Amino acid sequence: MISFLLSIVALVLGYVFYGKFVEKIFGMDENRKTPAVTMKDGVDYVPIAWKKAFLVQFLNIAGLGPIFGAVAGALWGPVAFLWIVLGCILAGATHDYFAGMLSVRHNGETVAEIVGRYLGTSAKNAMRIFSVVLLLLVGVVFVNGPAGILENLTGINKMIWVGLIIVYYLCATVLPVDKIIAKIYPIFGAALIIMGIGIIIGIFVKGYSIPEIQLTNLHPSGKAIFPFLFITIACGAISGFHATQSPIMARCITNEKEGRKIFYGAMIAEGIVALIWAAAAIAFFGNTQALSEAGTAGVVVTTISVSLLGTAGGALALLGVVACPITSGDTAFRSARLAIADAISLKQDKFKNRFFIAIPLFVIGVVLCFVDFGIIWRYFAWSNQTLATIMLWAAASYLVKENRFHWICTLPATFMTAVITTYIIIAPEGLKLSTSIGYPVGIIAALASITLFIFKANKLRQS
Repeated sequence: MISFLLSIVALVLGYVFYGKFVEKIFGMDENRKTPAVTMKDGVDYVPIAWKKAFLVQFLNIAGLGPIFGAVAGALWGPVAFLWIVLGCILAGATHDYFAGMLSVRHNGETVAEIVGRYLGTSAKNAMRIFSVVLLLLVGVVFVNGPAGILENLTGINKMIWVGLIIVYYLCATVLPVDKIIAKIYPIFGAALIIMGIGIIIGIFVKGYSIPEIQLTNLHPSGKAIFPFLFITIACGAISGFHATQSPIMARCITNEKEGRKIFYGAMIAEGIVALIWAAAAIAFFGNTQALSEAGTAGVVVTTISVSLLGTAGGALALLGVVACPITSGDTAFRSARLAIADAISLKQDKFKNRFFIAIPLFVIGVVLCFVDFGIIWRYFAWSNQTLATIMLWAAASYLVKENRFHWICTLPATFMTAVITTYIIIAPEGLKLSTSIGYPVGIIAALASITLFIFKANKLRQS
């Protein structure tokens, strides 16, 4: 219990102190005009009050991620708390802040364009493809998943629900950001936070015991903590998907001083939600073996919600497994539209231009709804953390070019390089090699990356 409470305090203090430090290192300038002011178009560049922008950003990056990922990560035991806290403060929130603020600095550019500015044209072109494919996968999964649940609940054919969700997605993708997203997202974002608060209060009131942090692997199957925990808990610690979402609000904030609240703050809030669900999952089922036998993450969330909060919990669980995925899917398609528009330099102030990009995207999305790409989806977790790693390296390059303290991005980028390299070598969907090979190669990749980066940084300073 003490470890959990201290972890919450650490996340809050991380926002207050480390977040302020990151903001200072970045070079926030409250007198500098933002794209929402200089490029206002009534579609994507729309000034939005920071409190509303915070809730939109929070739901954009959260969805089911900090719930399902934390529940899955809880299988390793309370050691997951450490990754959530340290990962969120030092890596995830820093990543999100730079992804958002570099977008603000460069007229709301999407992640591929930002990466290209600081890591080169080849990286930009690769990221253009990589990010759009990733967003399409997210969008399609969050069509099929909620549609299947709604079919079970209502008896209405799944394909009817698929059609309705697709129509909603299309509207959310092409309509001005303040017409749908800025209106309903704050409501669902607040509901997600209230759900987490209700769950942890229920855990306390009903006398469940949250175990203390211990550096022990409690996974029932003995799956290694490194790198699997660091891939499993993404949202809540660090997630590359966030870099694709941040440009949406980067085009809407009205002052750079709001960036820490919106980008760094939303990630800290997500970390708190993830911490709550990891703790609740362990406490409610008593041990990781019982948790593993309880069923899927969706079943676990529903069971905990209904048991602790009754009818209200059931409604919130339904919100979690249906509404939250849908709100991730619609912004995935919207982000894909923005990424393609940036790549081909097509202004999005006219309806015809937005439909020019959106229609082919949705045609592909509809086709993918009929394809079983479960094997491809297994690579999503790795791809997600790879995107986060690349974004951190780009942010570190920005800091070098600005002659600022780059280590706040370089160190987490190095660590994540080790994570993603080791994972793809030893994971079942990777090369399936032993840890005796994977660990050394991961360490070598990380050391090689930071050595090359420092060499290029020194060379840049001397030029």
